[in-house]
Amino acid sequence: MEPLEKYIDHTLLKATATVEDIRNLCNEAITHGFHAVCVNSSYVALAKNLLGESEVKVASVIGFPLGAMSTEAKIAEATYCIENGANEIDMVINLGWFKSGNYKAVQKEILYVKQQIGHEHILKVIIETCYLSPEEIDIACGLVVNAKADFIKTSTGFGTRGASLEDVIRMKKNVGTKIAIKASGGIRDKETAMEYISLGVARLGTSSGVAMMSK
Repeated sequence: MEPLEKYIDHTLLKATATVEDIRNLCNEAITHGFHAVCVNSSYVALAKNLLGESEVKVASVIGFPLGAMSTEAKIAEATYCIENGANEIDMVINLGWFKSGNYKAVQKEILYVKQQIGHEHILKVIIETCYLSPEEIDIACGLVVNAKADFIKTSTGFGTRGASLEDVIRMKKNVGTKIAIKASGGIRDKETAMEYISLGVARLGTSSGVAMMSK
């Protein structure tokens, strides 16, 4: 198992995040050796510049946080992120389509985004488990695997709740080793983080990474 810091996507996605906030985020990520920073697309170029030659990756969210924009808009945002230095993309599925039973459209959208960013870039797909029944989580896992994404991710952190251990157990049962799992939302202490890692999570989205490392 890798050290805890290598599981962490150091995250700041608030609407009020300032340039100085992003500067602090990147400095903290370098200091603690986190895997990546995760920022909104407008801050990708800034984060890339601030991280310089460090090993910290740049992750950005697209279609965030609702997932309800057009596929064309998501592809355009993903393209912008990659062109400005993002290494990883976290996209939100279209939950309205999913709830309508239009699973084919949901899967196609994921596939199109993955094709656009290429195999050299990581795609994490947020299924927002707080809005899904256990059976719907099963279906969503199948769609993400079939669309050839790299990760399935629990939450945006902006829904009615974040990740839960039960969600991750169910997701792991579905995806096995076919794709990786990212848990996100409400992970605020080292003990909880280690619980998720013990269940097979490969990445943690959290804004509490610095606090975790100080214990």
